[in-house]
Amino acid sequence: MELIDYTLGGILEKWVREQPDHEFMIYPDRGLRFSYKEFDERVDTFAKGLLAIGVRKGSKVGVWAKNVPDWMTLMFATAKIGAVLVTVNTNYKAAELEYIMKNADIHTMCMVNGYRDSDYVQILYDLVPELKTLPRGHLHSERFPELRNVVYIGQEKQRGMYNTSELMTLGSLSDDAMLSEAKAQVGCHDEINMQYTSGTTGFPKGVMLTSHNILNNGQTIGDCMHFTPADRLLICVPLFHCFGCVLGVCSVITHGSTMVMVEDFDPLKVLASVHRERCTALHGVPTMFIAELNHPMFEMFDLTSLRTGIMAGSLCPVELMKTVDEKMHMRVTSVYGLTETSPGMTHSRIEDPAEVRYNTVGHEFEFTEVRVIDPETGEECPVGVQGEMCNRGYNNMKGYYKNEAATNEAIDK
Repeated sequence: MELIDYTLGGILEKWVREQPDHEFMIYPDRGLRFSYKEFDERVDTFAKGLLAIGVRKGSKVGVWAKNVPDWMTLMFATAKIGAVLVTVNTNYKAAELEYIMKNADIHTMCMVNGYRDSDYVQILYDLVPELKTLPRGHLHSERFPELRNVVYIGQEKQRGMYNTSELMTLGSLSDDAMLSEAKAQVGCHDEINMQYTSGTTGFPKGVMLTSHNILNNGQTIGDCMHFTPADRLLICVPLFHCFGCVLGVCSVITHGSTMVMVEDFDPLKVLASVHRERCTALHGVPTMFIAELNHPMFEMFDLTSLRTGIMAGSLCPVELMKTVDEKMHMRVTSVYGLTETSPGMTHSRIEDPAEVRYNTVGHEFEFTEVRVIDPETGEECPVGVQGEMCNRGYNNMKGYYKNEAATNEAIDK
């Protein structure tokens, strides 16, 4: 393996040239299927729509949505024009959203109608009352001086907001030359993705990630599971988190594989989708696997197509990993890391013996160095002694957005 220098948009276009009709994205419960070529065409139209409403290289574009199909369109469309996709946790309430919008200098905010008990549209109107009075394209918010647009991901019309179909119409009427010009200015080391840490110390910080960071991370992750274009990965973890958009999407796009999507985790939908689409890989946090195994209809589904996947995100009990191996026919692996390392720094390999896969977080990634040090002395800890885990390599973030002090604290010379 060697490191790749593609941009996120560039690697999509590579597969369009090599296997245009290969399935890229499937939503079984919506009956929605996109080949690489069809998806790329939608992405280009969406990207032109974003350019038409003033999104440019470096513009911060927020996405506040569960795993709807156009979450993925946005991820690739923003990357093609060099805008920065800022992922927003679906569980956030008004105060947290306000903090992110201000801290990230959001230029265009894209969101669905809501999630669980949160009405996103109402929250936006409360935070940006000017949406009700100012025409689209002329938004100026007192509270959010950088904000220029709000995009509703869906067909309904919301006052002061563009909706998806309007953006697609704007894109289809726009000139291709503008898109080509924008794409020509984007390199693999440009920041295209900003994810907020959970804020274990003080307020959440915006982690700046590049195509180089997340694509090479995805390539390594897919390699550890021996992904090929024949693989079909079911993604039911949230896309706003690195688990979904890197361990999921980037492991697929670097191997020309197919992703089968579940919008919001539901164990029955996961089992039915694996069965129906003959998925070969499945990712999840331990509680998701427990919910699938304990579902009263578990025995009804044929999961023999599965061969691997990732269990990560919190402590993985050995007995659970064993049961998943046996009952779900998959050699389960685990990844360890954090948002700041794009996110993986270690991964067990599909060919590792069971005790390595069950009891450890595997080996360091290729092209990265990982060591455990004594935080007091900086010396490497002997085996069996706890310490601070450090990472050096292509996967280290560019830094925290507008926070040089915190960046220097996290990344030393």
